[in-house]
Amino acid sequence: MELYKVNVNGNDIQVADYPGEKGPIIAIHGLTGTHKNMHYYAEKFKGDYRFISVDLRGRGNSAETDAETSIFKHADDILGLIAELEIENPILLGYSMGAFISSIVASKLESVQALVLLDGAAKATEHQRGIVQPSLGRISREFTSKAHYAEEIKKIYANLGISWNDTLQDTVEYEVGDTGDHWENKSTESRIVADFDSFYTFSPKENFPKIDCPVLLVYAKGSIGSMGPLFFLEDYEETQQYATSLETVISDCNHYTMVFEEREDINGYIEKFLNGVN
Repeated sequence: MELYKVNVNGNDIQVADYPGEKGPIIAIHGLTGTHKNMHYYAEKFKGDYRFISVDLRGRGNSAETDAETSIFKHADDILGLIAELEIENPILLGYSMGAFISSIVASKLESVQALVLLDGAAKATEHQRGIVQPSLGRISREFTSKAHYAEEIKKIYANLGISWNDTLQDTVEYEVGDTGDHWENKSTESRIVADFDSFYTFSPKENFPKIDCPVLLVYAKGSIGSMGPLFFLEDYEETQQYATSLETVISDCNHYTMVFEEREDINGYIEKFLNGVN
């Protein structure tokens, strides 16, 4: 795997590039994540596919977002990245916010070969706000060390049904940086909130008729603690109605264990789907 930065319209995008024979798969993480959130999918598909995982702007080691950020701005970044890397016929694999972004990219780029949506690109409701927004305060907190940050996130994740391991420790530690007298998340809370708010301006009815490639939707039906799943299946009614070539599969994982655990069921769904595309 090679780590490097690509300058897209004057802004650096951090890329983790795993070599492979087919593809490439471009993997796009969720709201507060980084390329490391796509670790298990990279491990599954690298070698067979070239697997390119990114830090969206405002996360990890990429440049800061625009002041007025949104999923649509991030989609423009991905379109620019595809052009800079001279990628033909990409496969887009988007998780959560990354699924929204991937579907926007696919609606604008005819060369997209296939689209995999990991529990995202739905019609957003207040239910998601009630689950997501309370956890975002951690982004602006100060911590005494990288380990202190990880310990606090471990407590949050325990309430989300996530089991801690060394891979998750590494993923979480990558999110935080040393400012000199304290440590803090590399993201800016107000801009993360702005990205989240832009979910509510996304229209599956307008977006999906513009997508010509095959689409796989992987729905996470598992409850997040006592809060139920992040999205309900009915939130995908417009996605399913207006996508011209969509297959839906259902996993018993929850929205977070979908990326924080190695999911053999989801790996199998994706592998079968991609074999049908290639």
